[in-house]
Amino acid sequence: MTTSPCPPISDADWPQAIAGLKDGFAGALNVYRTMAHHPALVQAWAPLRQHIVKDSALGPVRSEVVILRAAHRMGSPYEWAHHVSRARVLGMSDARIAALRGMPEGEDGLIARAVDALFDDKRLSPALEAELAAALGRVAVFDLIATVGFYSVLGYILMTYDTPIDAAVAKEMAERPLDGSPR
Repeated sequence: MTTSPCPPISDADWPQAIAGLKDGFAGALNVYRTMAHHPALVQAWAPLRQHIVKDSALGPVRSEVVILRAAHRMGSPYEWAHHVSRARVLGMSDARIAALRGMPEGEDGLIARAVDALFDDKRLSPALEAELAAALGRVAVFDLIATVGFYSVLGYILMTYDTPIDAAVAKEMAERPLDGSPR
């Protein structure tokens, strides 16, 4: 049981200001139910979420690589568990997912190095940016940077308010753990 001052908001207490978002993305996950304590933020978040989650030039698999590496670097159990689940749905193997906790080879390694640079150096070096642009396209480099920022903000919220992992994902992780996952 969480003692958070901002636990996920129930349907009964859902803010009227964002009533139209309850049956969509905002009501679907505890992270957005936690953010619902600030309805204006959820409303402002929605268009950026659409781009980052649905319309990114990275595509769904590369996006998951970015998110998993960011979740690992942040030490966010919620984001890690949720995105292990999403990556599995996209067909990523557990071995590929687990490799993102170290330094994978190939394109996943390039992406991991980029995420690490953003966490450690707060920027991509000119050489790393050029390597990414050649491999992924420059628009995808922008989306990579934006994805790290987006999921960092979510991680800060999740960890500040001790947001619980959603029940279905918690059940999946209990039944099919990824060795060494943060718990």
